[in-house]
Amino acid sequence: MPDLSLVQALETRLINAWPSFEIEVVGGWILRFAEGYSKRANAATPFVPGATIDPALIDHIVGSFEERGVSPCFRLTGVEDRRCEEVLAARGLVDFDPSLCLVAPLGPELEHDPSLIVRPAPKPAWIEAAAAAYGGEKANAERLGRIVRLIRRQAGFATLSLDGEDAGWGLAVAERGWVGLYDLVISPSLRGLGLGRRLVTSLMAWGREQGATHAYLQVREANEVATSLYTSLGFTTGYRYTHRILPPPPG
Repeated sequence: MPDLSLVQALETRLINAWPSFEIEVVGGWILRFAEGYSKRANAATPFVPGATIDPALIDHIVGSFEERGVSPCFRLTGVEDRRCEEVLAARGLVDFDPSLCLVAPLGPELEHDPSLIVRPAPKPAWIEAAAAAYGGEKANAERLGRIVRLIRRQAGFATLSLDGEDAGWGLAVAERGWVGLYDLVISPSLRGLGLGRRLVTSLMAWGREQGATHAYLQVREANEVATSLYTSLGFTTGYRYTHRILPPPPG
């Protein structure tokens, strides 16, 4: 069983650190919508311990997503009643992209890399470059910009340079003793050079400078390279979460 107090503490910070465009609350679940940009901002997540779900509530949640043109996604963190996964599976929703929320203490040894610049607000160049480096479904700079401009907590928008060229980007958001690290990315052509370690440790140092004592981040369980890096920096598993989505149509 996960530590429910930890799950709730970090999930509430997540909502503030990675805003959605719309929110609906129904039956112990919070529904977030951001026109499909990132699962975190486009999912139904339980926020009341022991939250339950039944076919009528599933229909309501699925309908709320579909009327906005967003694929329905249930994000299960362990706060919900343990039978929810069975109910969702019985309705044909399939398990997808299990992920980990990792946590780490911020020690005094952390240092800010001089090659990394952290700004309190996102410049257009940061948004464009970060979106391009993410690629795929997250390459939409316009939607990324709308999300990060909604952040109302203390934030740091980081750019890491290598030989005078921008090489990595990341976002840190500090709130109530924690700093969340989001959307950490290194330019595809420069991966494998140790830049990810420099980016993460610098943002952890930035968080400590803002008064945080611990850091958290989220990573796909299948991303063994990133998980190995974070583990080497002192991160451990705070809790595991997964998603339930409708299966793609056949053929």
